Amino acid sequence: MRYISIALTFVVIFSSCDKIIDVDPISNVGVDQFYTNYTEANTGLTGCYYGLQEPMYNEWMLTELRGDNVKQGTPTSTSTPNIELNDLDEFTLSSSHAQVYTYWLATYKNIRALNYVLRSLGVTFNNGTLTVGQGTAVMTTELKNQLIGEALFLRAYHYFNLTRLFGGVFLITEPVDPAFAKEVKRSTVDECYALVTADLSMAKDLLSTKTFATIASANFGRASSWAAKALLAKVYLTLNRKTDALPLLDDVINNSGYGLLSTYADIFSITNEMNKEIIFAVRYKAGGYGLGSPFANLFAPAGSGNAVVNNDGSGFDFPTESIKNAYITPTTGASDLRKAVSIGQYTALKPYSKKFISPVVTKYDAENDFPIIRFADVILMKAEATGYDGAAGTSVTIINQVRTRAGAGTYPGTGAFTAAFYKYPATGTYAINDAASFKTALFNERRLELSFENQRFFDLVRSGDALTTIKAYYAAEFAIHYGLYTPLIPLATLQGFVTQDRLLLPIPQREIDTNKQITQNSGY
Repeated sequence: MRYISIALTFVVIFSSCDKIIDVDPISNVGVDQFYTNYTEANTGLTGCYYGLQEPMYNEWMLTELRGDNVKQGTPTSTSTPNIELNDLDEFTLSSSHAQVYTYWLATYKNIRALNYVLRSLGVTFNNGTLTVGQGTAVMTTELKNQLIGEALFLRAYHYFNLTRLFGGVFLITEPVDPAFAKEVKRSTVDECYALVTADLSMAKDLLSTKTFATIASANFGRASSWAAKALLAKVYLTLNRKTDALPLLDDVINNSGYGLLSTYADIFSITNEMNKEIIFAVRYKAGGYGLGSPFANLFAPAGSGNAVVNNDGSGFDFPTESIKNAYITPTTGASDLRKAVSIGQYTALKPYSKKFISPVVTKYDAENDFPIIRFADVILMKAEATGYDGAAGTSVTIINQVRTRAGAGTYPGTGAFTAAFYKYPATGTYAINDAASFKTALFNERRLELSFENQRFFDLVRSGDALTTIKAYYAAEFAIHYGLYTPLIPLATLQGFVTQDRLLLPIPQREIDTNKQITQNSGY
């Protein structure tokens, strides 16, 4: 397996409104000798937070683009980047897909950096068990526990994504040399989840349980016990262990001090970053430090000049008609306020993903953080873990709580429910009266609330609705989009590409060629 040797060039310390960048070139120092105390280990860990940005660059391609929220916006394009997006969008990719390999490599690069930190702290993983020994970095127990918890959280986050995207992957839990890496076999999905749950279980016990209001601004952006519990709950939901997820979610909801903001737009405002709804985010800093967000320019409409953002956009993360039409926004009556925050419209034919666009001076250097876990996600997960408990039960109440913040009114009792944006009534024709209707309503709400946050594809897979939803989406947008591609892929053929096997991405071909012991995922 190919790894890039660690070179920690930036020490990145994030604080509340101002993100302080301390540039400290240390790339010529060997990591084996470097991590001997708290300051050095913390510097290495801070580099791992910065290392979240690289895989995030491609994550939307592997998630949103493969669902029904996003498509490649120019069906007649023959450019290599757009052809690569088409292959992901249409499930026609091969194991040599460049963007898949880029994501894979960036993720393992950061896992390698995290493993160096964990080794210096004395953390090992053998036979399904985490053990903490002495390590080379000497510090107080309190400081050591905090660093271990943060590093385990970040490693679990990476492996959770890898496992959901690729199935069983290489479990590398300590630094290895290239020769050894070529002999590593793929672990099973169960083995991967065993590591993820072990990392998060220890992380939640070691990390800070300070409530949101008491977190020092210098620690905004660092993983907390609440982040570990929320992510572990999502892992349990993915494994259909709802009874294990529920107490974790209740703990976060009742004791963390996080909560819904009153206004949806405020969640994503660059003047309100790391607010009480953001439990964990990948952080960015504009200003020419090399740490700015690329998504303002990547997601702004192509050919828009400076009208949406300076230095034009690439038109990526292009909203589908399906997601545009999913929001109920009548000209009179209650309207879903989330659409205007989530989707912009440059011209009649150029909608764009809007959440992560802010003014930039330099291209690919925006300020916007990218939320990974936020409070609305947590309470909707609680509804999922609880399941249907009646039309006026806890779960439907949670959905209505989210809809109320989005502008939903009270259903008047007459007329079509979709004529305006309403909360679900407790009785009558439009009440949620069974488990199937509840599931539909819940995952629809997650789609609207978390649009363009790289959650939709994973939700479709977890719900079991990925195949039917994506095939129906192809049919709905075939005449206006997919039927315009050259060469034309007939609708039935296009739908046939979407199989259970191909919900997983292929293991990159370079790994297959380098390590002769491993097998490719079925369907590739």
